[in-house]
Amino acid sequence: MTETGDPRFMRRAIELSRQMMREGRGGPFGAVIVRDGEIVAEGFNMVTSAKDPTAHAEVVAIREACRKLDDFSLAGCEIYTSCEPCPMCLAAIYWARLERMYYANSREDAADIGFDDAFIYDEIPKPVEQRSLPSMRMLDREALTVFAEWARKEDKIEY
Repeated sequence: MTETGDPRFMRRAIELSRQMMREGRGGPFGAVIVRDGEIVAEGFNMVTSAKDPTAHAEVVAIREACRKLDDFSLAGCEIYTSCEPCPMCLAAIYWARLERMYYANSREDAADIGFDDAFIYDEIPKPVEQRSLPSMRMLDREALTVFAEWARKEDKIEY
């Protein structure tokens, strides 16, 4: 891994964003995951083509890398993404344990062309009851029995 990043990998992420946008496969976003100087997986925005609101470039690349590496952890890998990740993708990058992230366009650049995630960034720190999405807790005691069973489970795989 490098502190400055490798322009070849960012150029590939940018090229994916351009190519797949032009082909009508999704928005102008691309990502590559790299380990030991080699591309492990690539992803591009497939929200409209896959009809999946979670099919952002970073998530697509993470899913592919995990499949190829047969592991839920991408420790030892870096991600190059053509744009600063949205809140969902940023969380996925943390969950995947990617060790470094490089991005090209900023979230402000994305907002300028209609991809504005400011609303979500603003919603996250609010207490649940103050968010715009009505959310009510229910059956928590029933659900907690499953958590208790997990806590006692001897053969669980920690993550």
